Amino acid sequence: MQWRTLMRTPNKSLYTYLIVITIGLLSACGGKVTVKSDLGIEDAPDWVNKGTAFVDDKGGRLLHGVGSAPVMGDQSLQISTADDRARAELGRILSTYMDVASRDYRAASGSGADAATDQSITRQINALTKVNLAGAQIIGHWHDKRTGIIYSIAELDVKHIKETVGHVEDMDMGLQHYIHDNADNIFDRVSSKGK
Repeated sequence: MQWRTLMRTPNKSLYTYLIVITIGLLSACGGKVTVKSDLGIEDAPDWVNKGTAFVDDKGGRLLHGVGSAPVMGDQSLQISTADDRARAELGRILSTYMDVASRDYRAASGSGADAATDQSITRQINALTKVNLAGAQIIGHWHDKRTGIIYSIAELDVKHIKETVGHVEDMDMGLQHYIHDNADNIFDRVSSKGK
């Protein structure tokens, strides 16, 4: 019953949030790597207003995905939905990171001309992206008391990506070494594109 009421009563904050996310996604399609966002939510943690991003600080080189969920009548479902959306955002920027790694490796190894090798590398990158996402952690939540929206932040450390690459048995050895040796450089290049 409460869900139907929510569906009939538009939430102005939710519409504003969806517009900001849509603009961010359209910007991402235009070649930007990070979703730049300044929601300007008063009293919100910086990560809520900043949005999904590459972060290079004392904690290391990190990928942050931020997601949110509107009021659903069941707080555990709302938190779970926000967590899933944060992981999806993390998956999007991790995919960008891995695409750059793959392109760089193909250029460095000269394997771009071999279609079978390209397909194999693409499959390995996609599988590696999924494995890395399994290592993502939800590191925080924030509840906007005015709107009822819950925000979640997921984090993945580049160190985890390097460790994961080192344990994949069926991976092309050249690609494995390339990602392990260049993970930090790839992060620096990808993160600087969004600044």
